[in-house]
Amino acid sequence: MANQSDQEFLNELDKKLWNAADKLRSTLDAAQYKHTVLGLIFLKYVSDAFDLRREELKAQFADANHGYFLDPADFGGVDSEEYQAEVNAELEVRDYYLETNTFWVPPAARWEFLQNQNKVVIAGELEVDGKKIRSVGQLIDNALDSIEQDNPKLKGVLNKRYTQLQIDQAKLGELIDLIATVPFKHASLNSKDILGHVYEYMLGQFALAEGKKGGQFYTPKSIVSLIVQMLEPFKGRVYDPAMGSGGFFVQSEHFIREHQGKIGEVSIYGQEYNHTTWQLAAMNMAIRGIDFNFGKEPANTYTNDQHPDLRADFVMANPPFNMKEWDVGVSDDDPRWNINGQQCRPPSGNANFAWLLHMLFHLAPNGSLGLLLANGSMSSNTNNEGEIRRKLIENDLVECMVALPGQLFTNTQIPACIWFLTKNKGERVSAAGKKLRNRKGEVLFIDARNLGYMKDRVLRDFNQEDLEKVTSTYHNWQTGNAYENVAGFCFSAELKDLEKHDFVLTPGRYVGAAEEEDDGEPFAEKMQRLTAQLKDQFEESARLEAEIKKNLMGLGYEC
Repeated sequence: MANQSDQEFLNELDKKLWNAADKLRSTLDAAQYKHTVLGLIFLKYVSDAFDLRREELKAQFADANHGYFLDPADFGGVDSEEYQAEVNAELEVRDYYLETNTFWVPPAARWEFLQNQNKVVIAGELEVDGKKIRSVGQLIDNALDSIEQDNPKLKGVLNKRYTQLQIDQAKLGELIDLIATVPFKHASLNSKDILGHVYEYMLGQFALAEGKKGGQFYTPKSIVSLIVQMLEPFKGRVYDPAMGSGGFFVQSEHFIREHQGKIGEVSIYGQEYNHTTWQLAAMNMAIRGIDFNFGKEPANTYTNDQHPDLRADFVMANPPFNMKEWDVGVSDDDPRWNINGQQCRPPSGNANFAWLLHMLFHLAPNGSLGLLLANGSMSSNTNNEGEIRRKLIENDLVECMVALPGQLFTNTQIPACIWFLTKNKGERVSAAGKKLRNRKGEVLFIDARNLGYMKDRVLRDFNQEDLEKVTSTYHNWQTGNAYENVAGFCFSAELKDLEKHDFVLTPGRYVGAAEEEDDGEPFAEKMQRLTAQLKDQFEESARLEAEIKKNLMGLGYEC
C-alpha cells in the first residue's frame, strides 16, 4: 500500500495523464486516444528505464571496484576525448541492458530524440536511419518499429498506427512534450509500480469515457483482487481466456509479491480477440518483466483456441455477459462441452455457460476456477442452462458462489456473481500450502450484496475489509478453520439442499435473512403493542382529516 506522500505523487500523476488525454479528446474518439496516449507513455517508460541503466553503467565504468571499470589511465585521462569515446561506445553495448531485463532502446526511439525532432518534422522533413520522416506520427511509428525489431519479446505488440491518426501534428507534438514531464523516477516507488498505476488508472478512466464498449476490456480492480485472493495463485499455470488488458495477471503478480512468493514459479497464458486490446495486454506484461504466452495472434476463443492442450492450475476471467451468437463455426460435439462423459452444449443465445465449460475443460485435475458472470447464470432454465447447471452440481464441480452488490461496473448495471469451481474437493494441500479438508458434496454460498461503499454517485467499490471478509470466509470453509454459517451472509449447503431448490445457485436462497438483535420483548406482547399503536395512529389520521375538511369548508371550498 502506498503511503500518503506516495499517494499524493500518484494523484498528481493521474491529473497530468488525464490532461494528456484531454489534448486529443476533441479530435479522436475514446478508443483511439486510449491507445495513442498509452503507447506514448510506454515509449517514455522504456526510454526512462534505458536512461537509468545508462547512468548505472557510467557509475560502474568509473568505479575501480567494479568489474566494468574503465581505467582512464589507459585512455589518456578521464577528460580525454579517447576516454569519453570509449565510455560512449560501451554505453551502446546491448548486453549490458539485456542482463538486467532492460529493453534496448535504439537512438531513434529515445525520448530526448523524439522531443527534439518532432519540432523539426513539423517544420519540414527529417531523415532518420535512411528513412524520410514527414510527420510526427511517422516519427513515433518509426521509434516503435525500431524497438520491436531490437526486442523480440515485443514483436507485434506495439500499436504502430500514429501515421494513420487524423490529428493535427502540432497537437501530437504538444502531447510528446507533456508526457516528457511524466516522471518514472521516485524516491520510494519503482518505475514499474508507477507505470502499473498509470495503466490501471488510465484503463479505468477510458472505460468510463468509452461507456459500454470500454467495459469489455476493463474489470474493476477490487473484483479482480477478490478472485485472485480467493484462488491464491502462488505456483503453476494461470489462464484467462478473455484476458482484456491482463488485469488478472497483474493482480496475480501483486499477490505473489506481497506474500513473498516467486513470480518465476507462475506461467501466464491468455487469449484475446480484439487486436489492440491484445497488444495492451502484452505491453502490460512486458513492462513488468512477466513472461507470457498469449498465443500466436489475437483470436476468437471458441473458434481458434490458442491453447488447446493447456490444463491450467488457475483459470480466471471476466468475459462479456450474455454474449449472443458466440457459436458460429463451433461444432455441437466439441469436447469442451463434455461434463464427465455427458455432452452439454450451451445455448446459442447466451455464452455464459460456454465460457464456464471452456474454462472447466482447460482446468487441471487439482485446479481452481473463478469466473465472473451475470446473475441469470445462477437460476436461468432457458434452453439447456438449467440442465448444464444441474450436471455441474451433480458432478460436484461447484465449490463456491458469491453474489455481488450492484453498481460495481462502469459499463453495465447487470447484477453479477462469481462462480468458483474445482475438479477435486478432496483433502489435499493447495498451491499456497494450505491443508484443504474434504469438501465433497458441499457448496459454500456467500451473499456479499450488502458489502462495499459508494466511491462516487455512480460506482460502488470494495474496501480491504470487505475483501478480507469474503476471502477469509472462503478459506476458513476450505480448511475447516473456525468456519460458521452466518445468517444473511454465508451458508455451507449439501447436495440435498440444492436439489430442494431445483439446483438454483442464488446465495440468497441459502443464507437466509440476517438475524435481528433480540430486544428482550416477547413476540406476542410486541405484536399487541404495535397493533394498538397502529390503531391510535389511524384514529389520529382520521381526526386530522376531519379537521382539514372543516377548515376548507370555512374558506368556501366543498369537500
